[in-house]
Amino acid sequence: MGNLKHKKAIVTGGGRGLGKATALAFAKEGIDVAITGRTESVLKATVNELETFGVKAIYSVFDVSNYDQVKNSIKTIIDTLGGIDILVNNAGIAAIGSFNDMPVEQWRDIIQINVMGMYYVTKEVLPHLINQNEGDIVNISSTAGLNGNANISAYSASKFAVIGMSESLMKEVRKNNIRVNTLTPSTIESDMTIGLGMLEKGSENVLQPQDFAELIVAGLRLPRRAMLKGAALWSTNP
Repeated sequence: MGNLKHKKAIVTGGGRGLGKATALAFAKEGIDVAITGRTESVLKATVNELETFGVKAIYSVFDVSNYDQVKNSIKTIIDTLGGIDILVNNAGIAAIGSFNDMPVEQWRDIIQINVMGMYYVTKEVLPHLINQNEGDIVNISSTAGLNGNANISAYSASKFAVIGMSESLMKEVRKNNIRVNTLTPSTIESDMTIGLGMLEKGSENVLQPQDFAELIVAGLRLPRRAMLKGAALWSTNP
C-alpha cells in the first residue's frame, strides 16, 4: 500500500459534504490539502479542522465555472502548497425539475459548473502532473451519470459527460504515470441531497460522505502499477 504522507492535494468543493470528508481523510493520511469553494466562512472553518492533523491546509475562494478565476487561483494554490500530486474534482450542483419546466439558465449553470468547471480545473493542474510524470486525478460523477431518470435531465447529462471526459483523459495520460479514476456514488447524505429533498438529515443506513472518502483514499493507496479506473458505491439499504 502506498504511503500518502507529504503528498499535496486540491479538493474542489472542499468546504462541506463529500469534499470536506475527503479533505479530512487526506489530512489524516498526512496529505497537505487545499480546498476550494465559493463561501469563505465555510472554507475557513474546514481549514481549521484540517490543521488539527498537523498538515498544511489552505483555502481558495473562486467559482470553478469562471476560467479566469480558475487559472489565477490554481497557480496560487500550487505555488503555496509547493506542488501538486492529487486533484479531486468534486465541486458540483444539482437541481430537480422537468425538462420543460427547468429554466434554461439553470440547465446551463449545471453544465457549466459540473462539466466545464471540472475541465477548467483539470486543464490547469494537468501540466504540473505531466511535468513530474506522476499524479492522481479523481473525478466525481454519479449513478445519475450511468442511468438517466425523470426530472434530473441537466444533472444526469452533466454526470454522463464527466464519465466520458474522464475515461478519455485516462487513456491519454496513462503513459505519463497519471491515474485518472471516475467514481459514481449513489445518494449520499449531504447538504445538497437534503436541500433537494432527496433525504432527511440523520437518515439511517444511507451512505455518508466519509464512506466515499474512504474509497478515494483506498484507490490512492494502491501501488503505482495499479489503477482504479472506476467504482460505484451503493448503500446496503435498498
